[in-house]
Amino acid sequence: MSRPQVIIIGRPNVGKSTLFNRLVGKKLALVDDQPGVTRDRRFGEATLLGLEFTIVDTAGWEDEDPDTLPGRMRAQTEVSLQGADVALFVIDARVGLTPLDEEIARWLRGQDVPVVVVANKAEGRAGEAGMMEAYALGMGDPVALSAEHGEGMGDLFEALLPHLEDDADDDEFAPFEDETAGSEDEAEEDAPPGPLKLAIVGRPNAGKSTLINRLLGEDRLLTGPEAGITRDSIAVDWQWTNPKTDEVRDVRLIDTAGMRKKARVVEKLEKLSVADARRAVDFAEVVVLLLDATKGLEHQDLKIADLVLQEGRALIIAINKWDVAEEPSALYNGIRAALEDGLAQVRGLPVFSVSARTGKGLDAMLEAAFALREVWSRRVPTAGLNRWFDDALEANPPPAPGGKRIKLRYITQIKTRPPTFVIFGSRLDDLPESYRRYLVNGIRRELGFGSVPVRLTLRSSKNPYAPK
Repeated sequence: MSRPQVIIIGRPNVGKSTLFNRLVGKKLALVDDQPGVTRDRRFGEATLLGLEFTIVDTAGWEDEDPDTLPGRMRAQTEVSLQGADVALFVIDARVGLTPLDEEIARWLRGQDVPVVVVANKAEGRAGEAGMMEAYALGMGDPVALSAEHGEGMGDLFEALLPHLEDDADDDEFAPFEDETAGSEDEAEEDAPPGPLKLAIVGRPNAGKSTLINRLLGEDRLLTGPEAGITRDSIAVDWQWTNPKTDEVRDVRLIDTAGMRKKARVVEKLEKLSVADARRAVDFAEVVVLLLDATKGLEHQDLKIADLVLQEGRALIIAINKWDVAEEPSALYNGIRAALEDGLAQVRGLPVFSVSARTGKGLDAMLEAAFALREVWSRRVPTAGLNRWFDDALEANPPPAPGGKRIKLRYITQIKTRPPTFVIFGSRLDDLPESYRRYLVNGIRRELGFGSVPVRLTLRSSKNPYAPK
């Protein structure tokens, strides 16, 4: 049964994202003292004293021209009210009612959605006056709470219950579990794959949000000519239909903030956004690095790609804005060559030319992403793995530095996602890095792992005669 939906609405900097984080039980939304941090809608699964619902954080409501960035943010907030069961109208109790609060209240009165007024930051005497002013809105008794300190949550429960209890299933009340929790043991690896967790990363203004909107077929994420619009990493659940087979596949699309050179990231908020994007990479299974065809491949793109591979995630390169690219053939070949030179640890990364504006190449990219996840999750039987290992050693025996033989005994795969192998032997500290690369390249080439990141560690047998 689908959960009822609760929307948080209010002007900037009244504590909407703090309340969102409090209700979902973890810091999903970025929070900062400056106004306008949230720009896209963020969904979370909330639990309040056993009452379960989907909570939606929205951008701060601003009275600006619709064509401006704040105006487009307000339009996103207006759309978010469609399908909601109840709206939480948040005001700042320490500031009291403002003209913008009254404008939002007038708009809410014209909507067919129940409204609960929340007077946030009401802790102490400083919030008493603002709490009293909230009655003037004529929207019933306001709820006084402190999202930051967790005060007043019982009163919020009582205010929400009449609007949500018909949708709630008392037998299913349970604390929300973190979907990212759990160890990557073999039982988990053998479970049927869930939705493809696909993160879109890249430099600012590469078209990441536009690409996701194109896939969804709606203006779900805020876009525009301004660089750096996206701040939070936003996850959207979606179903993709393979046009070749008509098979429907579940996808969790993750939009991220643009990653600039570290030296240029000086504002605290941008640092938080980039850190959030890095966490999104760690959560993803496959990552699409989106390039701008009008700018080509830059050093920062290689650094982002290297970060993805270091995290052990499968990587796809997508060259966006292909519909306006100049000399596309030369551009494609140049990017291919630069990737081979700049990412020596992985060869043959899949590269797609796409257009978020027209939809060109997006189905092929998604088909490759599912195939890549399958390879990324592959486990090689130990017997077959060691047959390959013996052949590799016979074809190119390890060196004997100083005339002393390095003995490699056997290999095993200890986990998947990413594929991780351990070689056991003796004197492995003396094994040259070039020989280790020879083995990793052989695993990729001959065992079918292709361009996915492969981890290989060396473990020496303990010497019982070594000094302790």
